[in-house]
Amino acid sequence: MTNDKMFKNKYDLEERTAKFGENIIKFARKIPKDVVTIPIISQLIRSGTSVGANYCEADDAETKKDFNHKIGICKKEARESKHWLRMTVVTIPELTEEARKLWTEAKELNLIFNAIIRSSKKK
Repeated sequence: MTNDKMFKNKYDLEERTAKFGENIIKFARKIPKDVVTIPIISQLIRSGTSVGANYCEADDAETKKDFNHKIGICKKEARESKHWLRMTVVTIPELTEEARKLWTEAKELNLIFNAIIRSSKKK
C-alpha cells in the first residue's frame, strides 16, 4: 500500500467505520461465551457495526436533516461501543489491551462525528 493510499484510507470515513466494524467482529469472536458475555457480545457487535452502516446512510442522505440525524446515530453508536468495550474488559480482563485500541478508535470516531454535527449546524 502506498503512502497516498494509506493516508486516504485513514481519512476515508466509510472505510474507517467499516474497518472498525470488522475489528469489533474479530474482537467479539475472542470473547468466551457464557451467560454474562453473550448479551455483551451481541450489544457490542450491534453498536460497533452500526457506526459504518449509519455512516453509509448519512453519506446517501437526501436532506440535511436526514444527514444530521444519521451522523447523530453514528456518534451515539460509537459512544455505545465504548461502553460495551468497557463491560467486556470488566468481564474478561485478559482482553484489556485489544479493547483499549478499539475504545480509542470509537472515541476518535465519536469526536469526528461530533465535529461533523457542529460544522453542519453552522452552515
